[in-house]
Amino acid sequence: MSKLGRRKFLLYGSTGLAASLFLKGCAGGSETSSTGTDTSSTTASSGSGDTIKVGILHSLSGTMAISETTVVDAEMLAIDEINAAGGVLGKQIVPVKEDGASDWPTFAEKATKLIDKDQVVTVFGCWTSASRKAVLPVFESKKHMLWYPVQYEGQECSNNIFYTGAAPNQQIEPAVDWLLENKGKEFFLVGSDYVFPRTANTIIKEQLKAKGGTTVGEDYLPLGNTEVTPIITKIKQALPNGGVIFNSLNGDSNVAFFKQMQGAGLTADKYPVMSVSIAEEEVRQIGTEYLKGHYAAWNYFQTVESPANNTFVKAFKDKYGQDRVTNDPMEAAYIMVYLWKQAVEAAGTTELEAVRKAAVGQEFDAPEGKVKMFPNHHISKTVRIGQVRDDGLFDIVSATDGPVDPIPWNQYVPETKGYACDWSDPNKGGKYKI
Repeated sequence: MSKLGRRKFLLYGSTGLAASLFLKGCAGGSETSSTGTDTSSTTASSGSGDTIKVGILHSLSGTMAISETTVVDAEMLAIDEINAAGGVLGKQIVPVKEDGASDWPTFAEKATKLIDKDQVVTVFGCWTSASRKAVLPVFESKKHMLWYPVQYEGQECSNNIFYTGAAPNQQIEPAVDWLLENKGKEFFLVGSDYVFPRTANTIIKEQLKAKGGTTVGEDYLPLGNTEVTPIITKIKQALPNGGVIFNSLNGDSNVAFFKQMQGAGLTADKYPVMSVSIAEEEVRQIGTEYLKGHYAAWNYFQTVESPANNTFVKAFKDKYGQDRVTNDPMEAAYIMVYLWKQAVEAAGTTELEAVRKAAVGQEFDAPEGKVKMFPNHHISKTVRIGQVRDDGLFDIVSATDGPVDPIPWNQYVPETKGYACDWSDPNKGGKYKI
């Protein structure tokens, strides 16, 4: 990674106050209510008529609403832009929204409804790996298509999912390397208690072993839990002289964590924190005063300088308000709608198998930089490390020179080392030995 500079920072923490956010409805004549009747389902899925129905499945309520409602805004922006430019194959996109409600069985139920009742041609959805794992059997059994926009733990490669967030080698691993080089070799791992943080921390522990680092502690909170005092106490005990905190908490647990970190006096000169689920929107919701100086690893920040990003940020603010911010999952959600559109137009149809094949190789001049869909159904992505500044945006302190190819099966974990994925070759498929 090429270093673009380093700054000292103050690390702030937390006390009390949970945050939750409920999405205000996105206006637009093309949207279909999830509870209403619509007789165009069959024509939308078959490609006849003048509309194409797609599903949008995210948490609009519950602990994950603080993060997921914003990606819905980004998906709706892309859909509105595409419709205004003539649609897909000359047809208007009709989004059908469903609320996963931060509940994994609900995600599976709503995914089934979108496919069977609404007859959508694809689904854009999920945030947590728990929600993705819950809907995966639905998409596998029905051979349908999910576009998933959030960085995740890897160790998965489905023919029915297109992943536009980062694989671990495009976020977690470079973040660990940067911390080892710049902040220290003793790590305390804290995360939410579900598949992403636990698998991510398994990868981190193996990486630290290989790179000469040490894991001095590891603790988890159930999603939505704000009882972070025991974790703060363990951090102090495990790192009495300071060290690195790697944070994979999700949702509004982060509110209590960062405020109580500050209340405990754990400052950045001794306890630098790297987050992989805190971005501009979460900073805005939690409060810049608690996050200033913290680090985050992503592929996109609002402060990326490029014509494509300037256009994206302006369009988003023009639609939703000048006080709104963009972030990595929103950008990944925005570009996945365009990648799907390009695949449909390349296939000349919304038929699932044709679109699946046409999606591989699609390129897009994204706000984060040029991306390309690989045969493993993941995209190439530039890696960036950012530091929260006074206005709640991120100074980019380090970045790769260009896009990094995706590696879904982790090469540090012994069980998956040496494996790869290639859906363009039926003899290889989702997991084969290199």
